[in-house]
Amino acid sequence: MTTLSARVPAFAVAIAVFSAGFALVSAQQTAPSQANEHGRLFPPENLGLLEGPDRAIWQKPDQIMDALGVADGSKVADIGAGAGWFTIRLARRVGPNGVVYAEDIQQEMLDVIRRRAAREGLRNVHTTLGAESAANLPAGQLDAVLVVDTYPEVRGDRVAFLKDLAAALKPDGRLGIVNYKLGGGGPGPSPSEGARIARGIVEAEALSAGLRVNAAENLPYQYLLVLTRQQPAPARGTSAARRYGRSPEVR
Repeated sequence: MTTLSARVPAFAVAIAVFSAGFALVSAQQTAPSQANEHGRLFPPENLGLLEGPDRAIWQKPDQIMDALGVADGSKVADIGAGAGWFTIRLARRVGPNGVVYAEDIQQEMLDVIRRRAAREGLRNVHTTLGAESAANLPAGQLDAVLVVDTYPEVRGDRVAFLKDLAAALKPDGRLGIVNYKLGGGGPGPSPSEGARIARGIVEAEALSAGLRVNAAENLPYQYLLVLTRQQPAPARGTSAARRYGRSPEVR
C-alpha cells in the first residue's frame, strides 16, 4: 500500500462510529479549526456497540454513498473505519474493479477489518494504518473519501486533517463528512458531552482547508456534508472562451 510522507502538521484520526449506550469524552467546538486535544480512541473490546441491528435504518449508507457518487469501479477511503461496518458496504458497492482503503490509527481495528473482509470474500479492501502526521492514502487517486462520526475525535488541527484528505482526491473527487446533529435523541453521544460539532463549524473549517460544500443532506440523526475542492479563480482578463479552451473568433 502506498504511504505518503507527512504533508501537514500533526493530527490523528480517532475511531468515532458512535452507538447508543456508550459515552465519548468532550471535544472543543467553540471556534473553527480549534484542536481537539481531549479525544480518546474507541476501545477495540467494545466493537460490538458499533454493530446495532438497526444501524442501516438510521445511518442510511446507500444515501450517503449515492451522494458521494460511489459506484462500480470507484476508489474510495473509509477514515476511522473501526470494525469496518461502512468499509464492507463500500467494498460491495465498488465491486471487484474498485478499491476501498480502510484507515484507522489502531492496528487492532485493521486486524478486525481484514478478518471480516476475508470472511465475506472481499479482495478489494486494503487496510492502512494512519498516523499523527498523515492518513497514509495514495495522493490524487481517490474518487471519494468518507469520514463517518470520526470528525469530532480528530486530535489536533482539523483544517490540516481536511487538507490531508483532500490531497488524496482526484480533481473532481468528493469528501463526505457525517456527524451527529447537535440535538438529542437517537443513537450517538449525549449532547451534554460536547462530542457533537455544529454543521457551521465544519463548513468554516472546510473553507479554510480550500474546500467548499458541494451538497448537504439531512439524515435522521445526522447531517452529511459533501465537500469538493474550491475552483481557482480565472486570471484577470481571461475571456470565457479561453477558459473553456476555445479561441475567440477573429473579426
